[in-house]
Amino acid sequence: MAAELTAHTLIARHRPTLDRALETIRTRAYWSPHPEHPKAYGADGSLDAAAGKAAFDALLGTRLDLGQPGTDDWVGGEVSPYGIELGVTYPHADIDVLLPAMKAGQRAWRDAGPELRAAVCLEILKRISDRTHEFAHAVMHTSGQAFMMAFQAGGPHAQDRGLEAVAYAYAEQVRTPESAEWTKPQGKRDPLALTKHFTPVPRGIGLVIGCNTFPTWNGYPGLFASLATGNAVLVKPHPRAVLPLALTVRIAREVLAEAGFDANLAALAAERPGEGIAKTLATRPEIRIVDYTGSTAFGDWLEANARQAQVYTEKAGVNTVIVESTGDYQGMLANLAFSLSLYSGQMCTTPQNLLIPRDGIRTEQGPKTFDEVTADLAQAVGTLLGDDARAAALLGAIVNPDVKARLEAAAGLGELALASREVTHPDFPGAVVRTPVIVKLDGAKPDDEAAWMSECFGPVSFAVAVDSAAHAVELLRRSVREKGAMTVGAYTTDEEVEQAVREVCLEEAAQLSLNLTGGVYVNQTAAFSDFHGSGGNPAANAALCDAAFVANRFRVVEVRREAAV
Repeated sequence: MAAELTAHTLIARHRPTLDRALETIRTRAYWSPHPEHPKAYGADGSLDAAAGKAAFDALLGTRLDLGQPGTDDWVGGEVSPYGIELGVTYPHADIDVLLPAMKAGQRAWRDAGPELRAAVCLEILKRISDRTHEFAHAVMHTSGQAFMMAFQAGGPHAQDRGLEAVAYAYAEQVRTPESAEWTKPQGKRDPLALTKHFTPVPRGIGLVIGCNTFPTWNGYPGLFASLATGNAVLVKPHPRAVLPLALTVRIAREVLAEAGFDANLAALAAERPGEGIAKTLATRPEIRIVDYTGSTAFGDWLEANARQAQVYTEKAGVNTVIVESTGDYQGMLANLAFSLSLYSGQMCTTPQNLLIPRDGIRTEQGPKTFDEVTADLAQAVGTLLGDDARAAALLGAIVNPDVKARLEAAAGLGELALASREVTHPDFPGAVVRTPVIVKLDGAKPDDEAAWMSECFGPVSFAVAVDSAAHAVELLRRSVREKGAMTVGAYTTDEEVEQAVREVCLEEAAQLSLNLTGGVYVNQTAAFSDFHGSGGNPAANAALCDAAFVANRFRVVEVRREAAV
C-alpha cells in the first residue's frame, strides 16, 4: 500500500467532505465541493484551462491501455459531433477472463468496510475533479455539449452526483450497527445472551451502461453507488462516448491499486462497431446490478430479461409544462426559451409539450391568446439564439443523425410556430447545430395526439391547444401515467389550478417545478437537494439519488453466537 494512501490517510483526508455531504442530503441545502467556474482550477495540482486542453489533445490518436486482464483487441472509432475524429482506441475484453478477475478482489473490498470504501471513492472523485478541464473536452467531443455545459454538467455536477451516491450508500450501510449484544430475559432462568455481528455484503459485479449525451452525469451515480457498497463495477460506455468513462475507469484503477486494493474492481468494456455487447453482459450470472440510461425499449428489455440483477433504469418520458396564467409574462417566456434551447433539447428533462388553453391565458400584461403566447415564445427563442456565436454556446451540437432526422420530420406534423434554422459554429464548421422547432397541435384531435404523446428527443416542442385548465390537468395525468415524465412544469396564479397540478404529480410520482421565471430551469436539478426522476412513473424506475437507489446494492449478513459468560 502506498504510504500516502493508507486507510488512516484516506479517511482523515476525506471524512470532512463525507460528513458535509451527509449533512447536506439531510438538510437539502445548497453545497458543492466541486467549483463550477473554470478559473477555479490550476492550483493544488489541478489542471488549468491550458493544461486541460493539452491533456485532452495528447489523448487524440493514442491507445488508452488500462492494464486490464483479458484484453483481446483494441477498439475505437469515436467522432466528435464537432467534426473531430478522436482516434483513441480502448481495450476490448474477453469477458470470460475479465469477470473472474473482477470478482477476485471483492473480498478485500468488502472487508474494508463502508468508511474506507467511501474514502477511496472520494479520492477517485477528487482526482477526477483535478482534471475537470480535461474531462470537459472529452465530454464536449463525445456528447456534443457546448464547452461550458460540458465543463459544468460533465465535471462538477457529475462529480456532485457521484459524491451524493457515496453519501447515501454510506448512510444506508451504517444504519445497522457493526455489532450488538442481545439479551432476552427468561424469568427465573438465566437470560439468553447472544453476540451479533452485522456485515454489509455486496451483490456482485455492477454493470454501468453509459449513455451518449451525459456519459459522466448519468454514469457516476450508479458507478459510485455500486463501488461504495462493495461491488466491483464494469463500465460499458456508449460507443460514441467512450473517452470520458474510460478516463474515469483509469483513475479509479489507479486509486484502488494505490490504496492496496485490486485495480480490477473497476474495469471497462468497450465494444467493436455493431457488436452490441450490452445484452450479453447484462444477462451474465456474474452481473448482479445494472445501471442504465437510454431508450425506453432497451430499458424495458433489461427490466424483463436481466432477472439475475437488480436493474436501475432511466428511460424516456414525455415532459410537460402547463401554461395557464402568469404574473411575470416576460420572465416566463425567457425561462421557457432557455429550457427549450439548452443543449438542443437533448436532455431527458427538456420540456416537450406546452399545454396552453385555446382561449388564452391571463398575465400581468392582460390576456394573451394561444397564438400570441406561441408567437411570443417563438420570438423569445429567436432573440435568445439570434447571434450564431451565442446560439452555438447554448445549443451545442446535434449528437447523432437520428436527432437531426426527428427535428426535420417534426416540421411536418402541424403548423409551425417556430421553424428551426442552421447555425454556423464559429470554431467548428463541421458541427451540426440547429435551433429548436415549435409546432402547434390540438389537444382535442386524435391525429395530433400521436405526435405529442410520443417522445421526440431533441430540439422539438409542441404547443398543444387545450380546452381548459382542467383539460390540461387531465392530459398531464394521462401522459405521465402512460408515458412517464422526468419533469413537469406549470405556470399558474390560480391556487385551485396549482393544487390540481400538484395532486396529479403526487399521485403519478412526477417532479414538479412551479412558476420558474428566473435563473433556475425545469430541466436542471441540483445534487444533494433535487431528486432527478422519481422512480414512480414509466420514465424511470429509480431516482437520483435516494435511499432506494443504493440500499439494494448490498445486503446485511448476520453472524451470531452465544455471548461469553
